Amino acid sequence: MNERLDYLREKTSLLTTAPGVYQMKDKTGHIIYIGKAKNLRNRVSSYFARTPNHTPKVAKMVENVYDYDFIVTGSEYEALVLECSMIKQHSPKYNILLKDDKGYSYIRISPPPYSRITAELKKPSSGELMGPYTSSFVAKQAATEASRVFMLPTCKRVFPRDIGKGRPCLNYQIKRCMGVCTGKISEEEYSQIIAEAADYIRNGSESSVERMTAQMNEAAERLDFELAAKLRDRISAVSRAADSQNIIAEKLPDTDAVAIARNNGEACAAVIMYRNGRLFDRAEYFLGEDDTESAMLEDFVKLYYSGEREIPRNIILGAEISDIGNIQQLMRERSGHTVDVMCPQRGRLMRLAEIAKSNAGEYLSIRVGRTAAEISALETLAKMLGLKKTPLYIESYDISNLGSADMVAGMIVFENGRPCKKMYKRFSIKENLVQNDLACMQEVLRRRFKHYLDPDETDEGFKRLPDLILLDGGKNQLAAVNEVLWEMDIEVPVFGMVKDNNHRTRAITADGGEISISETKSAFMLVTRIQDEVHRFAITYQRKKHRKSSFELGITSVKGIGEKKAMKLLSVFKTTEALKKATAEEIASAAGISQSVAKDVYEFVQNSL
Repeated sequence: MNERLDYLREKTSLLTTAPGVYQMKDKTGHIIYIGKAKNLRNRVSSYFARTPNHTPKVAKMVENVYDYDFIVTGSEYEALVLECSMIKQHSPKYNILLKDDKGYSYIRISPPPYSRITAELKKPSSGELMGPYTSSFVAKQAATEASRVFMLPTCKRVFPRDIGKGRPCLNYQIKRCMGVCTGKISEEEYSQIIAEAADYIRNGSESSVERMTAQMNEAAERLDFELAAKLRDRISAVSRAADSQNIIAEKLPDTDAVAIARNNGEACAAVIMYRNGRLFDRAEYFLGEDDTESAMLEDFVKLYYSGEREIPRNIILGAEISDIGNIQQLMRERSGHTVDVMCPQRGRLMRLAEIAKSNAGEYLSIRVGRTAAEISALETLAKMLGLKKTPLYIESYDISNLGSADMVAGMIVFENGRPCKKMYKRFSIKENLVQNDLACMQEVLRRRFKHYLDPDETDEGFKRLPDLILLDGGKNQLAAVNEVLWEMDIEVPVFGMVKDNNHRTRAITADGGEISISETKSAFMLVTRIQDEVHRFAITYQRKKHRKSSFELGITSVKGIGEKKAMKLLSVFKTTEALKKATAEEIASAAGISQSVAKDVYEFVQNSL
């Protein structure tokens, strides 16, 4: 420990005082933190001071630093730009990282004629799109509001096919639908209404009212009083909708309010987006380990507005940050327009920051409360199993097969009581070609821990030693795995999960027999979730592999189709159902084969699959 710090202090004493970027590295040479400095020597030496005053997060990072590199830049601003770029490239463990695992939503205007406006959870391949929205609720709310205000059809009828067929729906009768099905709305008029609804979503009520008012006046001048009356009604509907909204940001330029909330060692950032004077979207990000509010907010803003994300005219912060001038310059260069980054102390701008902070606090309270319940379940499980520490990182394994064909295994990970899917692993059984679950389980565990023992291993899912291993099986599986761990000198507690006759979790198997967990609800529910999840993960992989091998085995019987061509067809069409719908020409194009061979494949697919 002292030798490590002595080396780092000596190296730092020779550092330049110029601005630049530093990269902290662990004992394996991996970059674990990237930072910028106005004065490299002063900043880096502060980490290794003899009387440090670090936050818990920084202290933990410093404990793992064995070396560092640095890059000198011409100015502090250049250091900021380089820091942002390098964090994005390396994703260091102790920097704030934004995980977009929840995806984006879109509002779609389907192709004409008679387009529909809908909210979509995934990016559609056709139609006109608005978004992306970070909140699916906001996207759905905007699409629903536009449909209500402009009385758009929401039924399942297809137009123009169903015009004049059947009676109009209830929405038409209660004046919530314009009644395209009656034939009274021309395609041209409908297209104009869709354009107005899209303008309402994009630009808000004020722009929409201005546009429709101009159209109404033009219609009146042409003596087209019927159209003018319809436009008047739509203007009235839009105005009523606007009056019902709380427009706290009215007449402000496009604005984001960004704030951090902290609780019990965790932190959450909230971004509330206002466009055209009204709430447009929101996003929340959980930031992991707690640091100072100012440091976390500064790091979050730099990362959040990287890439292609829209940067508004105003960015309002919930706390002061130290480098606001350089960050403002960075935002301007990234966006190509003037950006004001500020931390207001009074007025409605401060109110926007308070709303963002309140949102962050609410989401964090839910997260911390849920985490507390999960940690409590883990602590209960540890007590029942006699573990020395709470198993915050659990690995679970299951074997899945159909006889001796397509034998596979699944490894899942639960971290802090929740699935950590990025750490999941799949294994195809290679050494045991006959059905023998015990031998297969031993093979999988050997392969998994060979990765762990490899000093050159870079996969985070293999580099970490679990606190607990749970096997889908009883005492025989337990004995087989313990033999492997003893052989490889790996010390991890291992238990089996036993099911009853109805394939429901019954108990946990230990060396000395079974441990009943059914009376302790929290631990029982946790183990049941783990057992169900590992079974699902393993059997899903097994079925996918079986479909692939069955497909290859069948289609390679066609003359001119080998394994590579079969794989190419499978990669293009994904499923046999999709392949059945393909023409011979499409098959030829996908696999790069002649028309005659493609015709043979087509006939085989239609008659044999």
